[in-house]
Amino acid sequence: MPVPDVIAFVRSALPPAPARVLEIGAGDGSLAEALTAAGYDVVAIDPASETDAVLRVPLHELDEPAGSFDAAVAIVSLHHVEPLGESCARLARLVRDGGTLVIDEFDVERYDERAARWWLEHQDEETHAHELIAGLRDHLHPVGRIRGALAPWFEIGQAVPGPYLYRWNMPEGVRETEERLIAEGAIPATGARLVSRRGASAGG
Repeated sequence: MPVPDVIAFVRSALPPAPARVLEIGAGDGSLAEALTAAGYDVVAIDPASETDAVLRVPLHELDEPAGSFDAAVAIVSLHHVEPLGESCARLARLVRDGGTLVIDEFDVERYDERAARWWLEHQDEETHAHELIAGLRDHLHPVGRIRGALAPWFEIGQAVPGPYLYRWNMPEGVRETEERLIAEGAIPATGARLVSRRGASAGG
């Protein structure tokens, strides 16, 4: 199950139920299940999912009518999507004019050695911080690139930074520590949340 603050963020940004919602990168389907329980009509996709309720199809190949979704949700998933440009164009065709796009992301460009060292303190890995950072930046899309790929079709809201590392293979109870370290300037905020609208006069 996603952490409660993720569910609260998504619910606060979505239009009222029974809106039709596309979830991109649904994983085990737990967020889709929570939204369905709240009355939403959810289509969840993830080509790597092992859950029967999740469609194993990449975003750029999803066969749904144009404008058939009132909203889309992407929780720490757009940084993996390939091909990014084609996938974002397909997303724009699927979300109706004026529809909502809710994004919760890992801002890999802000993930520096201070953040990596703190995260590694809680892991069994022997990886060095600089190797971890280089590996992530080599294969994850940064938030700026994601924004650029969406910009032709979506009116993109301001990214709100916040904690993220506490959700990434970390023990219980470290969120407060991460928030304190961010407030003290000891580590950067590596989470980014955006709420965008499908522009009625935008391209696509």
